[in-house]
Amino acid sequence: MHPEERLPYHRLLSAAPRRGWWMLFGVAVLGVLFIVLQLLIALVLTLWLALGGLEVGAAFDRVSGEGEVMPSFLALVNLGWAVTIPVALGVVWVVHGVSPGWLSSVARRLRWGWMLTCFGLSFIALLATLVVSALVPAQESVALDGGLNDFTRTTRDFLLVVLLLTPLQAAGEEYAFRGYLTQSFGAVLSRWPRVSVVTAVVVPAVVFALFHGVQDPPIFVDRLAFGLVAGTLVVLTGGLEAGIAMHVLNNLLAFGLALAFSDMTTALNPTGGSWWSLPVTLTQSLVYLGVVVGWARWRGIATAARAGEVAVLSPRPAPV
Repeated sequence: MHPEERLPYHRLLSAAPRRGWWMLFGVAVLGVLFIVLQLLIALVLTLWLALGGLEVGAAFDRVSGEGEVMPSFLALVNLGWAVTIPVALGVVWVVHGVSPGWLSSVARRLRWGWMLTCFGLSFIALLATLVVSALVPAQESVALDGGLNDFTRTTRDFLLVVLLLTPLQAAGEEYAFRGYLTQSFGAVLSRWPRVSVVTAVVVPAVVFALFHGVQDPPIFVDRLAFGLVAGTLVVLTGGLEAGIAMHVLNNLLAFGLALAFSDMTTALNPTGGSWWSLPVTLTQSLVYLGVVVGWARWRGIATAARAGEVAVLSPRPAPV
């Protein structure tokens, strides 16, 4: 590979000192550490609740999500994905021998200004979603005609978890699926650019949808569509910022509506999905995709980096 070759985001690891089958090893390490850290966080939360006066069995039920979902379970879910950020960054550094910043973007860092811009642009897509949602039949899972919920101590605890941890949970999922998995599959097949980009977008999207369950086909397809759009955004904007912004807004809205009008058990374990929900969510995702990609091209947001830069382990970020 020539040092001056321009590599898009999904092929950055093809210039790493340790590549090829190292990608599979890295995916395995990421998966094992994810499971181990989930168990450790669950143990810590259970002990914390037990020390607060709950019986150990009751504390375990709260953390495990059995029955009614409590704030401690949502905290476990959020923290479990949040720790994926440093784990994924560490895998890129230790396993592949390149600066972990390459997992964030082709600028070797998270472009905070660009991410805030994307967050603002996401509200344009939200307005389009509201228009479409007014034209399709109302869905039971999102109907708001039940009145405003009472603000209780549990509501307060949920709200704190959502505001403090949900953005990290959304970012963690992006670093895992649209970050490391995208770069791994893209690098393994980098000799075939067209196959590489399709695989890098589609495979992580399928895994992402599987993680959210397959028991309800409309919901599975909805998550798959989200993953495909988020993966396309990564390729076309050269980083995770746009996907993180969209994911954070979606989750904050979903949990916020659940706290105000529904319940968190339904929000975290959705069932009875309808195909009528797809036009609404697809409108949001596709409008956001078009607006963000158009803005990125107008702004000249970098979408590739030199292979020679990636191969050098350096803590200094590359210019945008």
